[in-house]
Amino acid sequence: MRIGAVADDITGATDLCLMLTREGLRTVQVMGLPESGQRLPEADAVVIALKSRSIAAEQAVDLSRAAARALLDQGAEQILFKYCSTFDSTDEGNIGPVTAALMELTGTRLTIACPSFPAAGRTTYKGHLFVGDALLSDSPLKDHPLNPMRDSNLVRVLQRQTSMKVGLAQIGTIWQGSDALRKEFAVREAAGDNILIVDTLTDADLQTIGAACEGMPLVTGGSGIALGLAANFVRAGKVSPRPIPARMPAPKGRAAILAGSCSAATLGQIAAARAAGLPLFGLDAVALAEGRQTAAEAAEWAVAQSPDSRPLIYSSATPEKLLEVQQRLGRHGAGTMIEQALGEVAQRLKEAGFVRFIVAGGETSGSVVAALGVTMLEIGPEIAPGVPWTRSVGSPDLALALKSGNFGAPDFFVRAWDLLEPEATLV
Repeated sequence: MRIGAVADDITGATDLCLMLTREGLRTVQVMGLPESGQRLPEADAVVIALKSRSIAAEQAVDLSRAAARALLDQGAEQILFKYCSTFDSTDEGNIGPVTAALMELTGTRLTIACPSFPAAGRTTYKGHLFVGDALLSDSPLKDHPLNPMRDSNLVRVLQRQTSMKVGLAQIGTIWQGSDALRKEFAVREAAGDNILIVDTLTDADLQTIGAACEGMPLVTGGSGIALGLAANFVRAGKVSPRPIPARMPAPKGRAAILAGSCSAATLGQIAAARAAGLPLFGLDAVALAEGRQTAAEAAEWAVAQSPDSRPLIYSSATPEKLLEVQQRLGRHGAGTMIEQALGEVAQRLKEAGFVRFIVAGGETSGSVVAALGVTMLEIGPEIAPGVPWTRSVGSPDLALALKSGNFGAPDFFVRAWDLLEPEATLV
């Protein structure tokens, strides 16, 4: 194992797996913390997908430390802590506390924080994170239902989460090359810095940053940083690259879409699906809480649709509607209600012969994957930046596209199926 990664949510883990696979590393995604003594799969990279982004910081630290220790015990040369490219977190964490704990575990005195993913429009300049052409604080992420991001200055955001000293490596240094950046690391470490936010505008910058991090025991960031980290092992001859498949064999059976994200991107995808004539069923958290609506009802509706259709069951809402629901049920109560309902829907659909699923939203994906009993994923073709098709390893045999709410073009729910082939063995 060259890279052992700890991801703070399911879709983020899948996003990272895609990036590592694109760079030639055989990559396996493991769902949840491995059991004590469990042998992890042999691969160039293993990504452990946790559900730790929005839980209490102390719990996130305990889970992340245990996952990293499992990876180190089975030979990981470098640990990568993966979080969202929009730095989803609060003033309490969890990025800062987890980073500090993993630095202690790995004996790392200085590491980087590089959330940037230019291919998806996430870039960092002068320490400020941009979503497309807008500052993070001016983007739709300012209204994230769990982690509203209203400060785009990542040095400031991260410093509020940790007592460790946070600094900045600016784009001018990155443009001087990896040797110059390594020298900057040494200077900053001597000056007492512990974590450096790194400016990143292009994939070439990610390559430079990754090269400068060769041999660094712990690296933190979004999936984009894997671009440069994977290249280190290929360049050193430790990995023989293999191509990513263009299409993915998938089990025969029915298909469905489950959307729990309230991001602007997912709302646009739901609108496009409606315009394309896909059958839609809306879940309402308040109706679920009051018993006026049930997961069983939603699943029965999907089963009743035409066998060759792709029914979409969604709970996504506008920021205004979401605020109204949260005021009645609480911020986490509303989310938990929907996650549990969509997990139950997925389980009922699997029992009814559904084997192909698109799931939108990190928290939703975690709930759905757990309900389906999926423990490992092999990575298939890229549907959109950060989103691949995957196929579960072992039983149950399912094709899954686990999508971050923020990712994908408006026609994602309509076009993603074109990359699946009839049943065969994924190689």
